[in-house]
Amino acid sequence: MPTCYSQEGKQNRQLIKKMDLSRNGDANELLQAQAHIWNRIFNFINSMSLKCAIQLGIPDIIHKHCKPMTLDELTNALPIGNAKAPFVYRLMRILIHSGFFIEAKISQHDEEEGYMLTSSSKLLLKDEPLSLTAFLLSMLDPTLMDPWYHLSQWFQNYSDVNPFKTCHGKVAWELAGQDQKLNNFFNEGMASDSRLVGSILIRDCKDVFSGLNSLVDVGANNKNLAFVGGDMFVAIPPADAVIMKWILHDWNDEECIQILKKCKEVIPSKQNGGRAIIIDMVLNDQQKGADDDEAIETQLFFNMLMMVLVTGKQRNEKERAKLFSEVGFNDYKITSVLGLRSLIKVYY
Repeated sequence: MPTCYSQEGKQNRQLIKKMDLSRNGDANELLQAQAHIWNRIFNFINSMSLKCAIQLGIPDIIHKHCKPMTLDELTNALPIGNAKAPFVYRLMRILIHSGFFIEAKISQHDEEEGYMLTSSSKLLLKDEPLSLTAFLLSMLDPTLMDPWYHLSQWFQNYSDVNPFKTCHGKVAWELAGQDQKLNNFFNEGMASDSRLVGSILIRDCKDVFSGLNSLVDVGANNKNLAFVGGDMFVAIPPADAVIMKWILHDWNDEECIQILKKCKEVIPSKQNGGRAIIIDMVLNDQQKGADDDEAIETQLFFNMLMMVLVTGKQRNEKERAKLFSEVGFNDYKITSVLGLRSLIKVYY
C-alpha cells in the first residue's frame, strides 16, 4: 500500500530540514529558547504558589512549630482535606526553589529534614510588624490582576488612561474608595512598608531629619502621625520638610510637577533648613552582572505596574532631575540606602 503524506506533514519536514537541527549548536540554541519561553509563560506560578501559601497560613504554621517541621507535620496542621495532602510536597518544593523556605535536619542526630523559614518568608508572618502579606494579597487580588488581561486592548484604545480603566471602567483611586477589602489590604501594605522604611531611616539616616522642627508626610499611611485631610494637588500644610514615599511614581510628569510645586511653596530654602524628601526607585538599567539581574527586573516590573494601574512610572536620575529643575529645585542628592529604592533629598 502506498504511503500517504499530508501537505502539512511535508511542510513540517521541510521546515525541520531548513532549520538543520543536525548541528548541535543550533539545536541547543532552539531548546534554550524554548525553555526561556516556557519559563516566562509559567512565571505566574511563583506568585500564585506564594499567595496560596499565605492563604493557607503556611509561614505562620512553620513559625509556631519553633523547629524544622516535617512534611507530615505540616500537612496535618494545614486546613485541608486528606485527599489534598499528597500535593503539599509539590507546593513546598516550588517555594523552596524560589527562596521562601529551606529544609534543615530536625536535630544533629536525626537525618530527617523539616521546613524552616527564610528571611523572605519571615516578612510574610501575620503578626510581623513589617509584614508584606497585605501588600502581596492586594497586588495579587483579581481586581489588580485583571487589568493585565487588557494590556494589548489598552494599547489599541486611545481613550483610556491605563489598562485598569479599560478593564474596570474607572481609575484605581475611584474603585479603591468603593472596594473596602482591597482598600484595607493596600493601606495595610503601605503602612507596613512605612514602618520598614522608617526604621531604616531612623537607624541609618538620622541626618535626613536633623534640624527639622516640623515634617509633613504627604499621603502617609502611618497611624502614629497626626492626620490632616486634603488634596496634595491643591495645598500641602507648611513645614520644614515634606516627605513623599512611593507617591511620585503614581503620577505622570505633569502631575508630579504640580505636586512638587505645592511642596516647594510650603518648605523653606536649603539655607534655612528646608528640604523635600522623596523615597522612590531610581531606575538604573545600565547595571551589569548576575547579582543585579533580579533587582533590575523588579524595578522594571514596578515600572510596568505603574503603567497598568495608574498614570505614573519609575524614573531614572535624568528624568527626576528634569522634574526638579522645572519646579525650581536647584539641588538634590540621591542615596542608595533602601534596597531597590533610594532616598532623594531635594532643595532650592
